[in-house]
Amino acid sequence: MRRWWRGGGERERCGVVVCARRYGSAPWGRAGQGCWNEEIRPQRKMLAQLKALWSTGNGILLICVYLKLRSVSVDLNVDPSLQIDIPDALSEKDRVKFTVHTKTTLPAFQSPEFSVTRQHEDFVWLHDTLTETEEYAGLIIPPAPSKPDFDGPREKMQKLGEGEVSMTKEEFAKMKQELEAEYLAVFKKTVSSHEIFLQRIASHPVLSKDRNFHVFLEYDQDLSVRRKNTKEMFGGFLKSVVKSADEVLFSGVKEVEDFFEQEKTFLVNYYNRIKDACAKADKMTRSHKNVADDYIYTSACLNSLALEEPTVIKKYLLKVAELFEKLRKVESRVSSDEDLKLSELLRYYMLNIEAAKDLLYRRTRALVDYENSNKALDKARLKSKDVRLAEAHQQDCCQKFEKISESAKQELMSFKQKRIAAFRKNLIEMAELEIKHAKNNVSLLQSCIDLFKN
Repeated sequence: MRRWWRGGGERERCGVVVCARRYGSAPWGRAGQGCWNEEIRPQRKMLAQLKALWSTGNGILLICVYLKLRSVSVDLNVDPSLQIDIPDALSEKDRVKFTVHTKTTLPAFQSPEFSVTRQHEDFVWLHDTLTETEEYAGLIIPPAPSKPDFDGPREKMQKLGEGEVSMTKEEFAKMKQELEAEYLAVFKKTVSSHEIFLQRIASHPVLSKDRNFHVFLEYDQDLSVRRKNTKEMFGGFLKSVVKSADEVLFSGVKEVEDFFEQEKTFLVNYYNRIKDACAKADKMTRSHKNVADDYIYTSACLNSLALEEPTVIKKYLLKVAELFEKLRKVESRVSSDEDLKLSELLRYYMLNIEAAKDLLYRRTRALVDYENSNKALDKARLKSKDVRLAEAHQQDCCQKFEKISESAKQELMSFKQKRIAAFRKNLIEMAELEIKHAKNNVSLLQSCIDLFKN
C-alpha cells in the first residue's frame, strides 16, 4: 500500500483507505492553509465505504473512509433472505448519518433492494420499541449501539496542534498519523456497532418480522425521531431506579426451575469476570500503544543524532532509526488487533450479558405476578367475590409466565452456544495475529543484526 501526499514522499499504513481534503487551518495543520490528499490502495476486498465530515474550530476536514476489516466477529446466523449492511456513513460534528442498505427476497418488503439514511437516535428508537413490546418479553433484545463519541481523538488532535512547536517535523507527522488512525478506528467501530445491531435483529426468527423494524429499514423518509427531552430522560432514570429496587425485592423470590437459578448466578459472576478482563485488556492495548509512541521519539532522536555524527556512524544510526520506525508500525498493529479481537469482543458481551439479565428480570417479574395472582384468587374464593375475574387474571399470568419461561430457556441456550463460538473464533484469530507480529519483530531485528555484521 502506498500513500501520496502533497510535497512528495511515500509512507505506508495498513487497514484503511482515506481520501481527505482540509479547508482553512485545522488545529493540527503545519502549513495553516492549503490541502492534502491521501490514498491507500487495499490489497483485499473493501467491505464498506464511510464518509466523515469532521468540523473543527478553524476549518473542516472531509474524510472518506474505505474499511477492509470488520471490528469484531459477530455471533450471527446470517439469513440470506434478509441481508443488511451499512456501506456508508457521514459524520457532521456530533451527528452521524448512516446509510442502511438492505437486500431481501422476503415478500413483506416492497422491493428486493433499497437504502435509507438513519441517525443514531433512530437506532435507539428501534431498540426501545422492541424492548417495550410485550410479546418480546421472553427474548434477548440486542443491546442498542453506543452513541458516537469522537471527543477523545479530537481533543488529542487539538493538544497535538498546541504542542507542535516543541516537536520535530518528523515527530509531529508521525504523531498526527497515529491520531488519524485512532480517529478512523473509532469511526469504524461506531459504524460496525450499529451494523451489528441491525444484523442481530435480522438474524432473529421473531424480531426480524417486527413491523417497526421493517419501517426502519424501508421507509425512505426521515423517521423524525427526536432526542429525548429532560422529562423523558428523567422518566428513564426513574425506570432504572424502579428496576433496581425490583431486583432487590425479587432476590428473595424462590426460583421454581433450577435452570434459571443457575443461569442467573452464572450471568452475574460472568459479567464481573468479563468486566475485569475488559479493563485488563484495555490496559494491555494501551501499553502496546505507548510503546509504539515511544518508538516515534526514539527513531526521531536517532535521526537527529545521525545528522551530528561522522559519516560512518551516521549510516548505522539511520539504520537503527529505520528499525524503530518499522517496529513502531508492528507494535501499533499489535495494539489495534488486540483491541479489535479481544477488547471489543469483551465490551460487546458485557452489553449482551446485560440484555440477558434483563430477560431474566422480566421473567422473574412475570413469576411474581403469577404468584400474586394465585394469592388474589385464593382471597377471592374465600370471600366468594370476583372469582371469575380472579381466575381469568390468574390464567393470563400463568400463560404469560410459561410462555416467557419457554422462550427464555431457548434464548439463553442459544446465547451460550453463540458466545462460546464467538470467543473461540476471536481468540484463535488473535493468537494467529500475535504469532505473525512476533515473527515480524524477530525478522526485523535479525535483519538489522545481519546488516551490522556484514
